[in-house]
Amino acid sequence: MSDIIYPRSPRETMCGWMHLPRYVDKIRLHLAGKLAPDYQPNLGKGFDGAWLKAAGVTHEQMVEVVKNSITDGEVCDWVRKNVRRSDAEKAAHAQSMLAYPPPDDAAGQERLRQRKAEAGLSHRDDIRTFVDFIDADEKRL
Repeated sequence: MSDIIYPRSPRETMCGWMHLPRYVDKIRLHLAGKLAPDYQPNLGKGFDGAWLKAAGVTHEQMVEVVKNSITDGEVCDWVRKNVRRSDAEKAAHAQSMLAYPPPDDAAGQERLRQRKAEAGLSHRDDIRTFVDFIDADEKRL
């Protein structure tokens, strides 16, 4: 049986932000020394980085916020106070994640194909994006 503690799905939302709960989970797991090795190189990068860019905060800021909080509610309070983005901006961020990689991104599509092959999921035609892949790889889809 796997010892990996999976963070929440990238589809989960917190205070209107898709992926934020997953990012918070990854930070908490990292701080506790329990973030699986496969997740460590991309902590604060990839979809985490996309959220950081959309929110206008740094990875270091978020690590401090999570380190100094006990609950998701405390993190959400900080985000509401310090990240001023419209619902439309949050929706655009979510849509860009849900559609990544776009069909015309040959390099992104190839990376997704490779990741599916490495995970033994090449037969899964329903996995069309990295959000789909993450959920399938972590046994949610």
